[in-house]
Parts: sequence; C-alpha cells; structure tokens
Amino acid sequence: MSSSNTSAPSTKTSVAAISILASGSMAVAKFVVGIAIGSLALISEALHSSIDLVATIITWAVVRVSDQPADAEHHYGHGKFESVSALGIIALLYVLAGGILVQAYSHLREGTPPPSISAIPFVVLVIDIGVNLWRARALHRAARDTKSQALAADALHFASDVMGSTAVIVGLVLAGFGFWWGDAAAAIAVAVMIALLGLRMARETVETLLDRAPEGALEKATAVIKAVPGVVDVDRLRVRMVGATHFIDAIAKVPRTYPIDRVEDIKRRAQAAVTKTFGDADLTFTAVPVARDNESVRERIMVIARNSGLAIHHVTVHDIGGKLIVGIDLEVDGDMALDAAHDIAHELERAIREDFGEDVEVDTHIEPLEPELPWGTDAAPDRVEVIKAALTGFADGGAIHDIHNVRVRNTDAGEVVNFHCRARPSMSVIKVHESVDEIERKLRRAFPTVKRVISHAEPTRA
Repeated sequence: MSSSNTSAPSTKTSVAAISILASGSMAVAKFVVGIAIGSLALISEALHSSIDLVATIITWAVVRVSDQPADAEHHYGHGKFESVSALGIIALLYVLAGGILVQAYSHLREGTPPPSISAIPFVVLVIDIGVNLWRARALHRAARDTKSQALAADALHFASDVMGSTAVIVGLVLAGFGFWWGDAAAAIAVAVMIALLGLRMARETVETLLDRAPEGALEKATAVIKAVPGVVDVDRLRVRMVGATHFIDAIAKVPRTYPIDRVEDIKRRAQAAVTKTFGDADLTFTAVPVARDNESVRERIMVIARNSGLAIHHVTVHDIGGKLIVGIDLEVDGDMALDAAHDIAHELERAIREDFGEDVEVDTHIEPLEPELPWGTDAAPDRVEVIKAALTGFADGGAIHDIHNVRVRNTDAGEVVNFHCRARPSMSVIKVHESVDEIERKLRRAFPTVKRVISHAEPTRA
C-alpha cells in the first residue's frame, strides 16, 4: 500500500505538468489562427484553452499540496484543497462563457462578416482534437487511479474541448458555404458547452465540500465491517471523502464478554477490511459492548463483577426447582475491615439480582486477594519426597495415577504444592476434576501446612 501512495503524487504531478505544455501550445496556435482569419468561434475556443491552461497550472500546484499528510492544523489531510481549486476554475469558466455569449450576440446583431476560410484552421483544430483526446484519456486514468478531484475536473475540461473544437469546425464549414452567422453560432455553442461543463463540475465539487457520502460507500463499508469476526452488528456508520481518502466513522456492537485485547483485534481486522475494500481508508471504530442471546449465566455474572471492578472466581450456578442458585468467591484486600468487605459483597449480590430477578439466591464467599508476587522458596528435597509419596498413596488404585513433577514451595501463607498426574484419555473432564479434588482434599487434611494444591492432569500415553 505504501508503494502506491508514494507513486500517486508523482503520477498526478507528471500528468498535470504534461497538460500544462499541451494547453499552452494549442491555446497559442488557435488564438493566432483565429485572429488571422477573424473567427470569433476559434478565438473563443482559444480563450477556453487559455482557461484550461490556467486551470491546469492551478491543478499542478494544488495536487502537490493536497498530497501532503495530515498535520496539527489539518487533521483530515489537505485533500479538500482540490475542491477549493475546482470552485475557482468553475468561476473562470462562467466568466468566459458569459463573455463569449455577449460577443457572439454583438456579431449577430451587427452582421459581422464571416471569417476567411483556409485549410490552416482545420488542421489546427484536428490536431487540437487529437491532443485533447489523448490528454483527457491520460488525465481520466490518473484521476481514477489516484481519486483526484482536480485531475478529474481537468480531464472533463479537455473532453469538452473536443466538442468545442468540433463545434468550431461546423461553424467554419457553415461560413464557407455562405452562412455568415455560422461562426457566431459556433461561438454560442462553445459558450453553452462551457456553461454545462461548469454546472457538472459545480455539482460534484459542492457535494464533496458538503461531505456527501460517495455512491454505495455506506452499504459497502457496513457489509465489510459486519463480516469481521466478533462484530455483532453495525449500529451507525458515516463515510466522507477528503481528497482520495475515505474517512469512515463506525459504531459497532461487540460481545460484552470479550476482553479488551480481543476487542482491539477486532478493530485492527476492521481497519484491514476497509483498507482492502476502499484502498486509502481511515477508520474510526467505536466498540459498544452488548449482551448476546447465547450468553451463559456464568458469563453474565462475570460481566457484572468486571463492570464493578471486582475479582471473582469459582462461580457455581444451579437450578433448584426453577430457582437460580449462585455461589461466588469474591477476592478483596486482606487488610480490609469485614464490614467494608461485606458492603462490597452486598452490592455485588444486589447487581446480580437486578440482572436476574429478586428471587435469585446469591451466596458470596469473601476471601483475601492473593498478592501478585508472593514471597516463596523451594522446599527441601526430603519434604518434596514426603509430599510425593503421600500423593501417590492417595491416588493408588484410583482413576488418577502416575504422580510426577511434584514441586513444593514455602510461602508466607503456607506451602504450595504443584504436581502432574495422568488419567485415562476417555475420562470426562468432570470425572477427572472430581478425582483430583479428592486427592487434593486428602493432602490438605494430612498436611495442615499446605495452603494450596495445583494439579495438572494429562491423558495416559499410548
């Protein structure tokens, strides 16, 4: 993407620079010949080309500015400089069209003699048509590739020049056949074409300045963002163009159970999706957490606790005769007074009842929050062997076997035991958990100094 962005400015400026040379050459040729033969239509077309020359110079200067990146004063970049320059060119076109109409009316009223006819003006006009067709095609292609409004306006100018030159040829032919008014009529046709061109440019430029959404952009952006995994729906979306960049503001719904890092990943995927679709795109993604229909009771309770800034674990949920029974372990600062801790637990229980109904039964077990980095040391090897022998004895003949990788650490709160064990691969997680829990309970009863037991069950190797 960076390589295309780098080449775009050079493409626009080089095409604009070539147009300046072509506009200047053809304007001088048509003006000289028009004066020589006394053709108002040809002089009008030369003046039109002169306006195109001025417009091309402005375009060449503006695209160099519009491609500059956003800065402290222009947060959306400099793309609208192109729209402002287009308004100036439109004003010049209407001044020119008005002047041509006034002069053509004067020629018709006074019966001005027709111009002298020779092969020279026809040769100049045919060459002009060929040059303008080439320029219009090159500028249109560059405008399409770079999404430059200024280059698109310039391409439209040169396409209209083809029609203007054709009208002048028709006027000269009429004059050659004795219709004295043919030249003035051709000049009027040129003025009308210029006015119609200015009207079309004005509509497109004003729509851009008024932040009109590009055709189909809203539907396309909504579809690609909705397709991002994790996006539930798009609540609101706005699109506007600044130069070649699509600025997209999206408010999207995401599951409220998702952690922050997963929401950030959704944002990155959404930006990549709109960039792939639109090319140069800048997405502002606002994530709104919402409840999904398939949320479990446990997930809803975890969300309630997280929104209250509380740490909970071991959430148990039961349905007893149609009544919801909830048990929660709530962790609070160990130095906190009991009445303060009880108030926190009461508020959590109240929030759960507000979500599930007043008839829900909630029991909260308050326990001290474990320090993040508790102090500890490895126990002596003989102590580890004693603990390992006890674990092996408790597991003997049961579903759990092969006690290994036993570690014992001494902490301020007591001993912490970690061990690995094996079970049949076909055993359910519930059965394995119940069997390991039984071993852990026996170990704590046999060794009151053991504060915590952490086990890791593995399937039996084939």
